[in-house]
Amino acid sequence: MTTPDVSVVVAVYNTMPYLTRCLASLTAQTLGERRMEVVVVDDGSTDGSTAEIERFAQLHPGLFTVVRQPNSGGPASPSNRGLELACGRYVFFLGADDHLAPDALERMVAMADRYGSDVLLCKMAAIGERTVPTGVFKQTSPAIRLVGDGLPWALSNTKLFRREMVERNRIRYDEDMPAFSDQPFVMEACFRARRISVLADQDYYFAVRRADSSNITFRAGPETRLRCAAKLLETTTRFLEPGPLRTGFHRRHFHVELFQLFGAGFPALGPDVRERVVTGAARLIGTYGDGVLERLDERRRRTLELAWRGATEALCEEILSDPERTPRAAVAEEGFSLVRWLLAPVRGARGGRKGDRQPV
Repeated sequence: MTTPDVSVVVAVYNTMPYLTRCLASLTAQTLGERRMEVVVVDDGSTDGSTAEIERFAQLHPGLFTVVRQPNSGGPASPSNRGLELACGRYVFFLGADDHLAPDALERMVAMADRYGSDVLLCKMAAIGERTVPTGVFKQTSPAIRLVGDGLPWALSNTKLFRREMVERNRIRYDEDMPAFSDQPFVMEACFRARRISVLADQDYYFAVRRADSSNITFRAGPETRLRCAAKLLETTTRFLEPGPLRTGFHRRHFHVELFQLFGAGFPALGPDVRERVVTGAARLIGTYGDGVLERLDERRRRTLELAWRGATEALCEEILSDPERTPRAAVAEEGFSLVRWLLAPVRGARGGRKGDRQPV
């Protein structure tokens, strides 16, 4: 068989009825079924997703590779499994709630081939109050910078990756990260890429907010989020020398992941949990905050400075007096509705992987 131009990896856990439109958008691609393959990894679904996947596989023989595995507790494991099975020149990760414009894959592959792109971003559109990045999609560009064109604010894995580059560097998802697991994957791919391109002349990727979704940031638990945020900062430190590039990515993580540790629900946490979160955040701020805190807006800087000083009570007062400090609307920034995995039973009550999940 000829090598497909692109392998689309779809990690699935209980995504009905949104899964139907997701898979239908793949069968409608103008690229054509002979030039693509779809690798669907069902991570132990229980809501009818399994039957829907099988229905599409029967209707389109040869297009779908279907794998079913016990629930892993997060999207990292099924994403890695799909990547291991992928055969295409490029690989694209599609959230099982989301869908693509009919010409998305054809246009992305054509642009990546034309410019030799190792990573290519396509313009995203939000459906149902979902939040998507906008700055990086102001215009189509054959090559963008790591920092300065909006890339640090667009770290979901919903991108086209040259598979040879991914395999040569053995880039994989960290299966010990139940939250944010695609960000280290995307960052490493971008750090190693020879060229990163953006296709932004129309909407290609439609990111859907589920009607019943909840924010992964809150459902994952503050200590889990803290641990995963530390891994994001470690990734940039591992690949980037001190300087503007590293600071640009650290500013993003301070602005988003660290600040979100101190949302409206923080004062209601148990005192021991609050102290552990503040202590852990203070360690990260002290380690990575040089040149970063002063680049934040006043509200975020004030919050993180209180955490850095270990002023837990003052921090709680700051949060309670802030009318804007309300739980964010449900947003799956990583390209998955991760809350479904986090609320699923942990795989293997006996002998499950350490670090899969921590109590919320």
